[in-house]
Amino acid sequence: MSEIYKRLGKRVKNLRELTGMTQEELAKKLKISRPTISQIEKGERRIPADELLKLSQIFDVDVNELLELEKAPEIILEKDKKKEKVKPEIRINVPQKNLKKFKQVLLYILNKVGSKPNIGMTVLYKLLYFIDFDYYEKYEEQLIGATYKKNQYGPTPMEFQEIVREMIKGEEITQHKGKYFTYPQNKYLPLIKPDLSKLKDDEIEMIDDVLRRLSDMNASEISEYSHNDVPWLTTENGEIIEYESVFYRTAPYSVRKYDEDV
Repeated sequence: MSEIYKRLGKRVKNLRELTGMTQEELAKKLKISRPTISQIEKGERRIPADELLKLSQIFDVDVNELLELEKAPEIILEKDKKKEKVKPEIRINVPQKNLKKFKQVLLYILNKVGSKPNIGMTVLYKLLYFIDFDYYEKYEEQLIGATYKKNQYGPTPMEFQEIVREMIKGEEITQHKGKYFTYPQNKYLPLIKPDLSKLKDDEIEMIDDVLRRLSDMNASEISEYSHNDVPWLTTENGEIIEYESVFYRTAPYSVRKYDEDV
């Protein structure tokens, strides 16, 4: 299972033991079976957003603290200090790259918003990230399935440069180097229309939604916005961002409706 499941499972176990609660008692509060609690604590089961919310209420902690995005209670930290920290392995859920679809999605984006003065390479990186991760959260399927790496400027699609070179060579797009205000900018413009037969209706709907929400942001704004998304927050610098981490998103980033009844 994913390393993020293991970290969260350990966090749940620590909080349960800290409050003196048995697995059976926690299971009753969550309205799930005791063996399911055991699976969660071992990192063998994903915790849906509705259960994550219930856990935060049961333990009286913020969801961000539950996900260890904020400092954990000191007593738990002291306990964890006795254990040797092991660097998590790079993702298990390897992205299912669809390079042909990547090209069509990029062409679609550039035809829609590429002419906007703020749309340079950095903004494109973040638009692709949110399209990929939002679609995965909502449908549990990959759209492009690109590999996104965490760096100081936000998620970076590692296949982008190679695909762009192919598309420039194939006279599908052009590259223009200039400035956006005082900042250097790599800008791409389309020479052809996308093949919409390669994109499903729900994929186009997701792309349009992301462009509607985020395409007016400049590079600094969209980078800062991406830095508060759980997948980016829970990934070490220089590591690959796991798609599975979208299921721990909090508002306003989550695009999926979950049952939040206690």
